[in-house]
Amino acid sequence: MDFVFLTEQSLNGLQFGLMLFLLAAGLTLVFGIMDMINLAHGSLYMTGAYLAAALTTYSGSFLLGVGGSLAGTAVIGVLLEVTLLRTLYERDHLSQVLATFALILILNEFVRLIWGPQPVALNLPEALSGPVEVIPGLTYPIYRLLIIAVGIAVALLLYFLVSHTRAGMWVRAGASNREMAMAMGVNVRGLFTAVFAVGAALSALAGAMLGPLLAVQVGMGESILILAFVVIVVGGIGSIRGAFVGAILVGVVDTVGRTILPMTLREVFSPQVASNLGPALASILIYILMAGVLFWRPQGLFPARG
Repeated sequence: MDFVFLTEQSLNGLQFGLMLFLLAAGLTLVFGIMDMINLAHGSLYMTGAYLAAALTTYSGSFLLGVGGSLAGTAVIGVLLEVTLLRTLYERDHLSQVLATFALILILNEFVRLIWGPQPVALNLPEALSGPVEVIPGLTYPIYRLLIIAVGIAVALLLYFLVSHTRAGMWVRAGASNREMAMAMGVNVRGLFTAVFAVGAALSALAGAMLGPLLAVQVGMGESILILAFVVIVVGGIGSIRGAFVGAILVGVVDTVGRTILPMTLREVFSPQVASNLGPALASILIYILMAGVLFWRPQGLFPARG
């Protein structure tokens, strides 16, 4: 392993972690403020990817496709919150899990009805499809660098909104003590709707940005949703800062597990054993990370109610 290889893998881990942050930021706000387990958050990620693919094909512009995807998914999120999810706030977590799981199945079938069962393509513009030399000896895809830049920009924007604006003060108050926020005159119903719309838009941004790298297909939100829950548990429920740190940790650990761990095992075991053992150990590394964090800090690294 040399410096170029480690730099490349660090960029891969950072890029994956920032995409997880976009997905987990909205989820942790919904979970932390509304105290609601929304399993359908991954379906909004899938919807955003499909909308981006359709709008990009129709308009011929990737930028318009992503922008339209964010707006469309935010509107869908608001409609879901107003018509269905609002009725679940006073229910227990089991009811929320069952209802939002049913919503996953409904949205999957709805997407399959519109776009069909086969994956759809989300093509990049030519300007973003090539590599660029990052350091001497290392060329890296421009689009992955764009994902890193977008993720960092969104993280800074969320930090400014949550830490230095009145709306952010309401969000922090709601995450810390919802009853006290209501007593202080905060419009909690409007706050819930706005937070849900922002969370839906962020999940759509993650889906639209990852669409050209992964297959845009039905059910794509379920697998990544598990990682998003790991991120918010590690970082602390309801905390944007915790979601950011947790996402970077999970992204780096996942990348290290899938690249460096198999290479290390080949130094000890035979190539065949290492190739079988490496992926199996890599897939559980992030859960070992979560267990370790919860052992030392049961509320997560940066809990909103800490």
